[in-house]
Amino acid sequence: MARHLITSALPYINGIKHLGNMVGSMLPADVYSRYLRQRGHDVLYICATDEHGTPAELAAKEQGLPVDEFCAKAHDAQKAVYDGFALAFDYFGRSSSAENVEITQHFARRLKENGFIEERAIRQVYSPADGRFLPDRYVEGTCPHCGYDKARGDQCENCTRVLDPTDLIDPRSAISGSTELEVRETKHLFLLQSKLQHEVEEWVARHEPHWPHLASSIARKWLTEGLHDRAITRDLDWGVPVPADTWPELAAEGKVFYVWFDAPIEYIGATKEWSDQDPENRDWKSWWYDVDDKVRYTEFMAKDNVPFHTVMFPATELGVREPWKKVDYVKAFNWLTYYGGKFSTSQKRGVFTDQALDILPADYWRYFLIANAPESDDSSFTWEHFTATVNKDLADTLGNFVNRVLSFSRKRFGEEVPAGGEPGEPEAKLGEEIARLLGEYQEHMESLQFRKAAAALRALWSAGNSYLEEKAPWLEIKTDKEGAALTLRTAMNLIHLYAVVSEPFIPSTSAAMRSAFSLTDDTATWVTPDEARSLTAVPAGTPFTVPPVLFAKLTDDDLAAYKERFGGESE
Repeated sequence: MARHLITSALPYINGIKHLGNMVGSMLPADVYSRYLRQRGHDVLYICATDEHGTPAELAAKEQGLPVDEFCAKAHDAQKAVYDGFALAFDYFGRSSSAENVEITQHFARRLKENGFIEERAIRQVYSPADGRFLPDRYVEGTCPHCGYDKARGDQCENCTRVLDPTDLIDPRSAISGSTELEVRETKHLFLLQSKLQHEVEEWVARHEPHWPHLASSIARKWLTEGLHDRAITRDLDWGVPVPADTWPELAAEGKVFYVWFDAPIEYIGATKEWSDQDPENRDWKSWWYDVDDKVRYTEFMAKDNVPFHTVMFPATELGVREPWKKVDYVKAFNWLTYYGGKFSTSQKRGVFTDQALDILPADYWRYFLIANAPESDDSSFTWEHFTATVNKDLADTLGNFVNRVLSFSRKRFGEEVPAGGEPGEPEAKLGEEIARLLGEYQEHMESLQFRKAAAALRALWSAGNSYLEEKAPWLEIKTDKEGAALTLRTAMNLIHLYAVVSEPFIPSTSAAMRSAFSLTDDTATWVTPDEARSLTAVPAGTPFTVPPVLFAKLTDDDLAAYKERFGGESE
């Protein structure tokens, strides 16, 4: 089986993330990782908190904490939420780790040796009120492209254009709010992306035919506009230090690397963190170094992260002239909006992941978000859509099927799977339908088409309901008890099949369905379409229990309460 390396865009350390962040990176990566593991592949799913740059310093300042203490606490808080969502990372690291410092500095040294980093004097925003140079995110103002008045000095959150602080109209300090800003000369390191343009173009050209249109079009847009040399150091107190053995003057001035230089390298750094925990059994380089044909690397991210992963980081890897693994497939997502408006961490608009778990268990959110993932275009979260999806798909189609099959069978046949007669034409027809739908589900999962995969999974659940309605065991038992027993046994095998194949989407619910049956040797990790035709995994005589209600239906009162708490329209 193949070896799959999977990463999702690193969540910033400055606060708990919203649902848009979850569905745009970590959740689909988890769903895909779970699916691949079930199919027998060797999978390593790596993520980490992105702890450097101005967001960390500003958030720490706001809370009155030293930045390292703030980051440690925020990392644990984020990890607790991701555990609550059942994200099965193999490792969730920190970009402030010693491993990331080591590898980032190694990359920088190699880029300098190869002529792709040079020191330049530049003019940069300085705040006399703060007594310091202001790196990109320490400057706020109006975007010159779209007029958004809360744009940051590195990127406009509204139109996603990449900016320099000096581009902003009416700039102000994000620390003090002072508009008395000056432009002074200072020295920084520049990554000479212009010298790597041709190599990056050739690399993208080899891969973009296989990427989603969203990822390839963004990469191509950047390349068409031309790669510019980019400053990769900042005047900050927190970050990966410029190594003194290579740039003593800049190191003495306290320069650190730009967060977008070290953050992608943290994928490698976090893998080394994982490996360093058990070095006798884990080899981080076997995933990253000289493994081009041995490992398939898939990245998950929202569209604002695409340029850095399809152009800037590949340029960095190409420039070190070492055989580091580069991404094979970039799964990019559009925005999940909140009633048509943007979710925003900085403006606290929308539903945040910790709040979501306070309201309902993770599987409600996992299923809804993936079933409505913003793949081909933006998708909108509304409470009306959420409650309708939960009620129709989860409570009625899946949950009600499980409950009425097991409850009715226990009532009429006791607490063991009934035997019944031999399968007939309805069961053969059902088996073919399940095999077909399972094949579609697998195909969509393999091609990372999550909305289509969710639709195929929903169709699998619906097929069980259609079979049950056709056979109507509550009527059948009056004239043909053996026939009703067969129907219920077949339906119980469907429940077991659902438990196995639904696990990537709703892992906790799948575990509850699977544990309803006391099978002595239940080792199945997947069910193939051929295996699904027979529906014999749960034989007659198997003890079973009726689990608690899998999904509670949401009421009009619930809907009203959600809208009152979070608002029912964009702001």
